[in-house]
Amino acid sequence: MGIIVAIEGADGVGKNTTSNGLCAALNAAGRKAEVIGFPRYGETVAGVTIGRYLAGDMPVKVTPHAAATLYALDRFEWREAILAAAAANDVLIFDRYVASNMAYQGARVPAEESRALMEWILALETGQFALPAPTLSLYLDTPWELAKAMILQKAERSYTAKSYDEYEADVALQQRVRANYEAIVEVGLLGPWRIVRASEGGAMRPPQAIVAEIIDHLATLG
Repeated sequence: MGIIVAIEGADGVGKNTTSNGLCAALNAAGRKAEVIGFPRYGETVAGVTIGRYLAGDMPVKVTPHAAATLYALDRFEWREAILAAAAANDVLIFDRYVASNMAYQGARVPAEESRALMEWILALETGQFALPAPTLSLYLDTPWELAKAMILQKAERSYTAKSYDEYEADVALQQRVRANYEAIVEVGLLGPWRIVRASEGGAMRPPQAIVAEIIDHLATLG
């Protein structure tokens, strides 16, 4: 099995751009790499349901535990593809993975309940669902004010025509998500982490600079 790298962060920080740029750079350097992004909108039962949920099109309330299970199930439905990609590549790159579920659902409960829910999600995904843990996770850190502007530059999503989905529109949630990621990184939940500043001086850093920094981090893995 090759190295598994998870690109993580709140909305609008450039995870997709970074994931694909990293994949292209690694392939150009002779290392076979592949990107798998989550959720799998339109490709799994859970992915279709998540799309409806984020579009505000659910006829029932979705609790944090229910949402966490949906996001975990989306990856579980894709588990065979994950294992096959990990075996076939030198580097498998995730554009969002388990930590995203932890950070977001942990942001939807009172602060004193957040850590317990995040650990519950971790046990569900890597324990019961037996999803492989990342070799290294990268947290792309960007202030919400800048990330919000970046969200508006995204191409239209398959699951909604709105400028912001249900999570993106909730500013307080976005701030709590960032706090949760920082807590996850600090204690090393889900394995080793590195923080990568995705912005500098009030502007996004060039994608190639972010990719180069991540490649330097990967070099430390041996």
